This record gives sequence, structure tokens and C-alpha cells, in this order.
Amino acid sequence: MVKQEKDKKQFKGKPKKAALAETISSKDLSIKKEVSPVSSVAFSRWVRALRQNWRQGTVSCKGRSEISLSTKKPWKQKGTGRARAGSARSPIWRGGGVTFGPQKRTKSLRVSKKTRKKVLGDLLFDFLEDKRITCLNWELESDVPKSSRAFKVLKDAKLHSEKVVLFLKSDDFLTRLSFANIPKVNILFFDQANAFDLTNSARWLFLKKDFDAFKDMVMQWI
Repeated sequence: MVKQEKDKKQFKGKPKKAALAETISSKDLSIKKEVSPVSSVAFSRWVRALRQNWRQGTVSCKGRSEISLSTKKPWKQKGTGRARAGSARSPIWRGGGVTFGPQKRTKSLRVSKKTRKKVLGDLLFDFLEDKRITCLNWELESDVPKSSRAFKVLKDAKLHSEKVVLFLKSDDFLTRLSFANIPKVNILFFDQANAFDLTNSARWLFLKKDFDAFKDMVMQWI
């Protein structure tokens, strides 16, 4: 009887809840080998190419040939006492064209796949070593996006004050809209990883339901 009472006491406690946020290590991702550190030159080249390619290049000014003003000479050449003037489109006139102004143009810089793979692999091991990759055990239990619930999850996990990158699937619309308006949260799809966004954050986040997608992504970097 005494043994039965002891056994009952042992099972009276509530079952432990799963951790809300878990730090990911190399063992969790089944990563064994290490990568050699990439040079700062390769990293800076990729960041420069990204920022140049992201520029819209839509700024433009009109030259004197594009101004819609009359081509008539404002006044006769001599006899008026004023300075000579041949066109109201002149850059020295108000409303005239701009001399050597910016024009629309697109810039395209490329970085080799090998360089990008080395940079991403180096960043991955840096974040793993510093324990800055976190898995959130959370799912949106609603058919409507809820920013309040998403922020509460970050606050409960003590991540609301950090600048984070959240990896999501491209078809996960509700989760994306839930986190879209939260400050310091940058949402990336699993095929959008780049050196600029990954380094411009203090932590990487992904949901537990997307663990396989995250693992498949990082395995391509090694």
C-alpha cells in the first residue's frame, strides 16, 4: 500500500510544457564539418552587389531638349539693353533644363554562386557558435492574422527587443501578416537569404513547423 501511494504522488505533478523558444546547435542540424572563414573582400563584394541591384534607378531630370517651352527667341538680339537670350529652355533660366542631371539607369552586379555559398556558410557557423539561432514553438490558431499574438510570443521568449530575421515559407500568408507590422522583425522566405539581411540582425528565427525547411536551406550552404 505504501508503494502504491508513493507511485500516485509521483504522477500527481503536471506534465512539463514544451519550451517556447529553443536555441539551435550544429547537432540539431546534423552538421559535422566546419567551413573555413571567408575573406572580408568576398563578403563586401556581395553586399555591394546587393545594394546596387536593389536601387530603383528611377531618378531623372530633364535636359534643355526635353523641356516643353517655346523655341522662339525671347527677344531680339540687339537694342533692348538686356543680355542676349536664345531660348527659354536655357539652364540658367528658371524653369529651364538641368545641366548634366541624373538620368534613369539600371545597375547589375553579379557574384558567383561559390562566393555566396562560402559567405552564407561562414555566417551560419558564426551564428551557431554564438547561439543566435532560435526555434519558436508557436502556430497561429486563427484564420485571421493577429499581430498581438505574434508580438506576445516574441515578448514571452524575450526576443521583442532584438533585431531578428524570421524565416517563413512563401505560402504562409497568415504568419507573415501577423509579424509584418512588428518593429525589429525582418521577414525572409527560405529562398531569399542574403549576406546583408542576415548580418543586419542579432538573431535568426524560424518556427518549429518549418524546421525541415530551415535545415534544407542551411544544408545548401555547406
